[in-house]
Amino acid sequence: MAVEFEFKDTYDIYDLIKLVAVLRAPGGCPWDREQTHASIKKNLIEETYEVIEAINSESLDGLKEELGDILLQVALHAEMEREKGNFDFNDVANGICQKLIIRHPHVFGDLSAENEREALDNWDAIKLKTKGIKKQSESMLNVPRELPALMRAQKIQQKASKAGFDWDDTAGAVSKLYEEINELNEALSKGKKAEIEDEFGDVLFSCVNISRFIGVDSEEALTGATDKFLKRYSIVEKLAQEDGTDLKSASVDALDTLWEKAKKISRNG
Repeated sequence: MAVEFEFKDTYDIYDLIKLVAVLRAPGGCPWDREQTHASIKKNLIEETYEVIEAINSESLDGLKEELGDILLQVALHAEMEREKGNFDFNDVANGICQKLIIRHPHVFGDLSAENEREALDNWDAIKLKTKGIKKQSESMLNVPRELPALMRAQKIQQKASKAGFDWDDTAGAVSKLYEEINELNEALSKGKKAEIEDEFGDVLFSCVNISRFIGVDSEEALTGATDKFLKRYSIVEKLAQEDGTDLKSASVDALDTLWEKAKKISRNG
């Protein structure tokens, strides 16, 4: 059975909403009809990272395309609930518009915000009030556990800092890292996996703590470090191939020598 849809040279958001409804309707696409919130939830995460990739590569065409893919995910989830009579895309748009107006009293109300910090303080205060949050711990619990671990740790630490639960300076955070490393070494000497994992987690958490003090995003920093490792490892492979070194059987000293050469090459390159 053919489905009706008006073909045009250009489309808008209303066409997207209708198109998604057509795809999920009888006579539409069997795959689209079978999808649920749960079945496509990871698609939203994947599309989000592809948007970030487009931003990092400064690709305007890529950004336009990937933003469209995210918009498709929003339209699909909204359509699923429209079919059940719960809410639709317009309700989603209405909700975010109301939220933006309420949380920007320095634009739409009587409050003032002379800088970014004051604007964020207004946002956070209103967010706590509208959600009925009275304790900072409640605010921390509202940070989704599904976030990447480093990002979640940094957000929770920021909220703790706003409540005054923080180190006075970077030195205190660095000192805590050394303390946690010592505790990890103790756990390693005992050889108990659960304790080792626990202490290693504390080390990572302390590293994130330092990132806040030095103004570095922990996710971005680790991504950069991983990229740097990949670049240097590819150089190591090339050097090993040139001098006939088998990386699998090479000694630690030989590997270290290759690594140091790769570091110099990558810095000069």
